[in-house]
Amino acid sequence: MTEPEQTPPQKAAPLSLGPRLAWMLGRSLLWLLGLTCALVATVALCGGIALAVAYPALPELNAITDYQPKLPLRVYSADGVLMGEFGDERRHFTPIAQIPKVMRDAVLAIEDARFYQHSGVDYLGVLRAGVAQFGAAGSQGASTITMQVARNFYLSTEKTLTRKLYEVLLALKIESQLSKDQILEIYMNQIYLGQRAHGFAAASEIYFGKPLQNLTVAEAAMLAGLPKAPSAYNPIANPKRATIRQRYIIDRMLENGFITAQQRDEALAQKLVYRAPNDIPVHGEYVAELARQMIFAEYGPDTYTRGLQVQLTVRSDEQNVAYRALRKGLMDYEQRQHYRGPESYVDLPADPKEIDARVAEALADHPDNDELKAAVVLEAAPRKVVVALQSGEVLTVTGDGLKPVQSGLSDKADPKIQIRRGAIVRVLQDAKGTWTLTQQPEVEGAFVSMDPHTGAIHALVGGFDFNKNKFNHVTQAWRQPGSSFKPFIYSAALEKGFGPATVVNDAPLFFDAGTTGSQPWEPKNYDGTFDGPMTLRRALAKSKNMVSIRVLQAIGVPYARDWITRFGFEKEKHDPYLTMALGAGSVTPMQMVIAYSVFANGGYRVDPVLIAKVTDARGHVLHETRLSPPSEDLRVIEPRNAFMIDSLLQEVARSGTAAKAQATLKRPDLFGKTGTTNDSMDAWFAGFQPSLAAVVWIGYDTPRKLGSRETGGGLALPVWIQYMSTAIKNTPVSEYTPPAGVVNVNGEWYYDEFANGQGVSALTGDEHLPATPTPDEKKGILDLFR
Repeated sequence: MTEPEQTPPQKAAPLSLGPRLAWMLGRSLLWLLGLTCALVATVALCGGIALAVAYPALPELNAITDYQPKLPLRVYSADGVLMGEFGDERRHFTPIAQIPKVMRDAVLAIEDARFYQHSGVDYLGVLRAGVAQFGAAGSQGASTITMQVARNFYLSTEKTLTRKLYEVLLALKIESQLSKDQILEIYMNQIYLGQRAHGFAAASEIYFGKPLQNLTVAEAAMLAGLPKAPSAYNPIANPKRATIRQRYIIDRMLENGFITAQQRDEALAQKLVYRAPNDIPVHGEYVAELARQMIFAEYGPDTYTRGLQVQLTVRSDEQNVAYRALRKGLMDYEQRQHYRGPESYVDLPADPKEIDARVAEALADHPDNDELKAAVVLEAAPRKVVVALQSGEVLTVTGDGLKPVQSGLSDKADPKIQIRRGAIVRVLQDAKGTWTLTQQPEVEGAFVSMDPHTGAIHALVGGFDFNKNKFNHVTQAWRQPGSSFKPFIYSAALEKGFGPATVVNDAPLFFDAGTTGSQPWEPKNYDGTFDGPMTLRRALAKSKNMVSIRVLQAIGVPYARDWITRFGFEKEKHDPYLTMALGAGSVTPMQMVIAYSVFANGGYRVDPVLIAKVTDARGHVLHETRLSPPSEDLRVIEPRNAFMIDSLLQEVARSGTAAKAQATLKRPDLFGKTGTTNDSMDAWFAGFQPSLAAVVWIGYDTPRKLGSRETGGGLALPVWIQYMSTAIKNTPVSEYTPPAGVVNVNGEWYYDEFANGQGVSALTGDEHLPATPTPDEKKGILDLFR
């Protein structure tokens, strides 16, 4: 049987499309192409329609084309140091030409490197962002600087495709009406950068404490990282995160050719130093607030938005000296007082590794008060206390540094005041670096100085700490001036024939209660002694109360009460009784510096001047005060009256209760008077050098005794001396020239008409002093001195 013939295998035919299939595929491709074109045309048409409908509906660009940023009120010292800033937004508008290139480059590198090339929209970037997150349209990527300006001024924060479209259209409109430099200028002044800072100029001051023009590459890169998320990239709050972004920006600056490789390396190596929140160049909180009130009274709510620049007459160096001097005086007094105990107590963990964190947490509620640091006690014993500061530094206090709190270190101390582990206390470092345990003062004070010839305020400190107590004691505290008021009684007496050589008896006085049933009054001298007959010169130098009472009674209370109004005192604040001789009325420290300036300038009452100049944001002068010597229409007393009182006040500062002034400062041209009120409730020193008058007051807000041994000479005078040692250091010695109408006889000054025994040579008896005062006199005496 033969095998069937096998058919050789055939080769597979090559795959090919039939004519019909090819035709169908081609038709489909053409259809898809047509559909695509139709879709593109539809999209273009819809876009055109949307553009035609939406573009005219876009808001007008007045807010940008006529850019008027909210600029805060800024208060400067006479020498240009920023003392205060007031407004919801911290901003210092800076024209684009004044923004340094390094700052502009840092911003462009991270925000919009092609800013000067595109037309306001980065189309590829927008498309890429839209494809990635089309549904939510949530990406803020590819937003150019122009788009960010549009968003910040006109759009809400919602993240929708519609809002993104409007952002694009607004950017195009902005670019059609503003130049690139104008847009960048608005952006760099408007953008929020944390810490209430709007714009890079304000941020530079807040974060680095320096002008924008002084920024380094590293600092500019750090600030450029803030717009994306100011809180997340805050270099003070989040240094690690902020540094990562800063270093990325520095690399971007190199990639875009804004810096060289060497500059990049230097920037990466630079260690940045930030301005601490409490790092204030000059402590002028009280004076800045006073200026704010004055400006608001003139300009109303616009005060905080129109960028007013206020230049004061205050000098920053004198202001800082006054601030330090007053604080030192108050803290020195506080260290002599009974210890009131720690501010609080906290439980400290047993594990030493956990203590630092607990200390930091505990002291967050007890911030440092400038040089008065808060601390947590780690160990406590009668002879040694170990404390930890907020900075993490650990201190050991021993010896004299424990004296102010000794009562709190005893084992038998009241638990409420005992210093033990976990107690929150205060420490203070002296000039030698020695630490002392102390407490925050309850006592308050005031300091003010002014040029007696022009009225220019040189320094003003309204209290110990503005954040603790905003009450301005210079302008608002009405207090009894005590013996510092006596020169005005003496000034009145000069016109009645008295003189420095007039003899008055320093002998006891007693006022019987009479028929009123009130208590009798028996005034005393501060030292409790009576020295008999003495000249007015010696009586004022020694601050003898009995002499002042006798002088006032002799010239008449009504006359003296009218006379003091010449110096700016309010008659209604000084009751018509003999107590006025001892300063029982009410004055403010500001009134006192004005009044003493009358003696200092030869008889003129000059109003104080605080604001020298006000300009708007563009530098146009809105107000300017011309400081000049007083005109004759401001004269309130004759030159010879002022000269005679100057002679007496010079004696006080040479040999009297203020002898420490001339002895310390080693110059004769110092004049002044101490003041200590009844029961030592107020301590004063008011004085001057011919070119500068200054007043110091110390006391409690709710009047109470400062202490039986506390006086104006011991409390207030040292503050005055510390200030004057700097303020007049380079001022030549200047003594007053005798004016017309006075004559010197045997070394003493007299009015011409009262020389040679023509005036009141002596009041040796008490014939002018009735044993029983009138009912009105008694009422005033007893109300003020019981």
